Amino acid sequence: MSVARVTEIISSSTTSFEDATAKGIERACSTLKGVQSAWVKDQKVSIEDGKIAEYRVGLKVTFVLND
Repeated sequence: MSVARVTEIISSSTTSFEDATAKGIERACSTLKGVQSAWVKDQKVSIEDGKIAEYRVGLKVTFVLND
C-alpha cells in the first residue's frame, strides 16, 4: 500500500504560464522523491507599467512517501 502527500508550491516565469509550470515541476522533481502528478491550482500575473512582468502559477504536487 502506498501513501501519498500533496504539497503546494508557487513558481514564476517572465515568459509564460507554461514556462512557470514547467519550472515548478522541474524543481519539485529535483527536491522531492516519487513525484506522481501535479495540477495548476491558480494562475496570476504581476503587472508593471501596464504590461505583464511575471507569470505565476500555484501548483499542487502529489508525491508518494517512502516506506
